[in-house]
Amino acid sequence: MVRSELVQRISDDNPHLLRRDIEGVLNTIFAEITETLAQGGRVELRGFGVFSVTRRDPRPGHNPKTGAPLQIDETHVPKFRASKKLLERLNGVTLASSTPHIPESPT
Repeated sequence: MVRSELVQRISDDNPHLLRRDIEGVLNTIFAEITETLAQGGRVELRGFGVFSVTRRDPRPGHNPKTGAPLQIDETHVPKFRASKKLLERLNGVTLASSTPHIPESPT
């Protein structure tokens, strides 16, 4: 799904809202998420997941065309961790609870 399809779905479900207002709200949400991540923060959307930023250390690499060695700079990469609820929905099963299951011993 692309942004325009998301706007269209929201518009279809909420005919009382103007399309430009929906686009404005989505742009604001995405801008806030982006800005928070750029500042090194994390964004948690309950029932959906958590966006965060991880740092990759500088490392040696090579130019694949020439084979010449080069140094790859430190980078910051966005990371997404799906919520338990989203994982359950995607997999169609209930994930194990956080408390371990201890089987009964046969007697």
